[in-house]
Amino acid sequence: MSSDGDSNISTPVSVASCVAMALFYVLILYAPTVILRLPAPSSFSDFMIRRFVCAAISTVASLVLTAFILPIKSWEVSVILGVFGIRKDYLWQGVVYPLLLTSLIYAGSLFLNLLLLLESWKESGGACSLFSKVRSFVQAIPACILICASDVSFWRNLVVAPLTEELVFRACMIPLLLCAGFRIYSAIFLCPILFSLAHLNHFREMYIRHNRSYIKASLIVGLQLGYTVVFGSYASFLFIRTGHLAAPLFAHIFCNYMGLPVVIHSRRKGLVSAAALAGVFGFVKLLFPLTKPSMYNDTTNNCPCWLGYCLWN
Repeated sequence: MSSDGDSNISTPVSVASCVAMALFYVLILYAPTVILRLPAPSSFSDFMIRRFVCAAISTVASLVLTAFILPIKSWEVSVILGVFGIRKDYLWQGVVYPLLLTSLIYAGSLFLNLLLLLESWKESGGACSLFSKVRSFVQAIPACILICASDVSFWRNLVVAPLTEELVFRACMIPLLLCAGFRIYSAIFLCPILFSLAHLNHFREMYIRHNRSYIKASLIVGLQLGYTVVFGSYASFLFIRTGHLAAPLFAHIFCNYMGLPVVIHSRRKGLVSAAALAGVFGFVKLLFPLTKPSMYNDTTNNCPCWLGYCLWN
């Protein structure tokens, strides 16, 4: 399997499979009520648990379909998992470096949080108070873990959605596209378009469930789709360059946790904006150095990349 121009699977099969997986990922969410005719969930937790099950089913189906289509020469577990970017070698690099790179986009947000923390420290009496707060924070960790474990939104935003979306829209689709002869940059920008399809169901929720106007729902969903395309391109880039599913996965979790980056603040306009600008500059400068394939893979056959996918042709 390589992206040097020799196609191992046909382009129509590759594209059709990716589109089918994207649509299936969305449409199966409505299977419990539309197809199975199950009664409406009695609570938000029940509603989300149904969605978790549906997302899991679509993810497993996508993995099986991809493994069946790709010309995998060995059916050893390590080889199959490696095709999907699930590897234990160079794992800490696959987590730490992409996270550091992603955090630069949030330099304004992180700097603002630091300023607020320093202000709180000064107002509360300095080092002694800070030590007391740190101790209270450490003591509260077990209770916080229990609260998060029982919070269905936590599982949706930081576990289920990142994991299933990265498996389907990166681990499955990118190998299919590259093995069909798509160039690296084409795959990077095509996957996010399909990734955005997974968020079209938000329009229905905004328009029907939240009773928003057609125009307002369209604007909100349009902004979400634009953001998913940008992030999807970045996540695809990380996956191809590092060969690690962990790279886009932890970047996805971090972005979901942080929300939209802060670029300006009413009280600290200049400082926060300067930090945000510096972060963007650092991100651009370090984008390729921190994702250099040789940092994540051993050199084999004169190609220092995962399955040859780093060959920028």
